[in-house]
Amino acid sequence: MNHCFAKIIALIFLLILGIFHQACSPVESDNAKVSGGIPYQIVTTVGMITDVVQNVAGDRAEVNGIIGEGIDPHLYKPTTSDIKTLQSADIVFYNGLMLEGKMGDVLVRVARAGKPVLAVTEEILSNGDYVITDETDHFDPHVWMDVSGWLKAVDLIERGLIEYDPEGKAIYLANAAKYREQLSELDAYAKKSIQSIPADLRILVTAHDAFNYMARAYGLEVRGIQGVSTESEAGVRDIEELVTLLANRKIPAIFVESSVSDKNIKALAEGAQAKGHEVKIGGELFSDAMGISGTYEGTYIGMIDHNITTIVRALGGEAPQKGLNGKLSVNYE
Repeated sequence: MNHCFAKIIALIFLLILGIFHQACSPVESDNAKVSGGIPYQIVTTVGMITDVVQNVAGDRAEVNGIIGEGIDPHLYKPTTSDIKTLQSADIVFYNGLMLEGKMGDVLVRVARAGKPVLAVTEEILSNGDYVITDETDHFDPHVWMDVSGWLKAVDLIERGLIEYDPEGKAIYLANAAKYREQLSELDAYAKKSIQSIPADLRILVTAHDAFNYMARAYGLEVRGIQGVSTESEAGVRDIEELVTLLANRKIPAIFVESSVSDKNIKALAEGAQAKGHEVKIGGELFSDAMGISGTYEGTYIGMIDHNITTIVRALGGEAPQKGLNGKLSVNYE
């Protein structure tokens, strides 16, 4: 499949959801859209979206995320309970770019029933220069790894909530503005910290290719054992090539991921050691899922802060002991 055809398929999927939403939704006045009252029910897929929606929606909605911490969304299959949750939602937000590929049929059915079903990467997809594809022309869905890219998701969520609940517009605008300020601070922290890593050591080796947007935004070279989806398999040759790279460039650390098996990363460390180069596990990064709910790492800001700080310190750069140390938090309206 070539790059253009892959984009067309994704755009068709988004268009189908939009058609079902517009065709099946009754014509009504703006003030009557929130028929079930406040708080209304929002359902999201991955935690990174859940957290943004909670920050923007505040107390006007109850937000229910389906895919929790430590769960790989590439492989996740919706349960009967998930389907019922989606069907009972007033509005649904998902990532798109085929991250939730196994949920596609369910999302279409929910949209067909007249629910707003919104991909937070819809605008990003329309910008062909931004979206990354792999060597097989599959979309890289991990946009949240670039804070400036994830700001686009905030924009779409803000507009989606205002369209559904116009009476809450002032609240959504205020909450989104506060959140954008904090994301801008996080983005600046990431840029400054990554640049403190010695130039020849700015290479990030992880279990799968979830960090390409981060690498492009902040000046890293990134290598993943598996492709952009964890459904792909790592070959012996892939591991051997990375072992050689680690040994030749004397890279000090490699990283495991919270939602991906550490088997291949351990194999890399053992292979490098056999070549006479000691490489350490630099820490656990959050890639497709955030940390435990209720912790700082269980927020989008905390997730990225943790990742940046862990990477920088392990590769010889300068970052505070605890990064931004949980100072960033949103005060809901």
